[in-house]
Amino acid sequence: MENQVTLITGGAKRIGAHTAKYLHSFGSNIVVHCNESRMEAETLCSELNQIRAKSAMLVQGDLSDMSNIERIGQQAIDSFGRLDVLVNNASAFYATPFGSITTKDWQNLVGSNMQGPLFLSQYCTQALKQNSGVIINMVDIHAFSPLKDHTLYCMAKAALVTMTQSLAMELAPEIRVNGVAPGAILWPEMQINEEDKQQILSQVPAQRLGTLHEIAHTIKYLIEASYVSGQIIAVDGGRSISSYTKG
Repeated sequence: MENQVTLITGGAKRIGAHTAKYLHSFGSNIVVHCNESRMEAETLCSELNQIRAKSAMLVQGDLSDMSNIERIGQQAIDSFGRLDVLVNNASAFYATPFGSITTKDWQNLVGSNMQGPLFLSQYCTQALKQNSGVIINMVDIHAFSPLKDHTLYCMAKAALVTMTQSLAMELAPEIRVNGVAPGAILWPEMQINEEDKQQILSQVPAQRLGTLHEIAHTIKYLIEASYVSGQIIAVDGGRSISSYTKG
């Protein structure tokens, strides 16, 4: 991955930040995108640049706002003069019980989880084609098995699955497109009680949370797996199979 350039949206914290550090350790230059987490993104870029000078750059903007897409994409491409990998990781996640869904919820959840990845991928296509590039979309196992009170989020992630498969056909052979569907990796940032945690873990055959490393490692595999395209890899300890089995 030496000298490749990877753009990670939502790259300032959690899965995005760990993936940035992991891919950077294999030689990739990193463009960290953030929206509200600029302080964390600046800290991450500083850390990466201390390891290898001028190897990390920052771009900021709300991907759910269409007016930002071209600027974010162009700044990312200009950061190192090329783009090899786009990881569409940025994602809003919160409950929207049916009957309470608003147009603001639509803009936030569909905008970040489906609309943003679609139009950013479209803008970056020519740059990616020049380097036999890769697009990796962060999906969710709940795109296939909906989560109660999260209809809008699950709809957006289900659309992202279809987008992944469709673009894999449309952009071949120059660009490969795949998805990663995490299960229980980190507890949500909002409060969650111990009973709910145990209820979730009871659905996971592996009987544990996944790790950030396991997600980052899967992303690296998909970047390098030159004959894999149009696939969604669930990294969930078997939870998706378990939930289907239980009906």
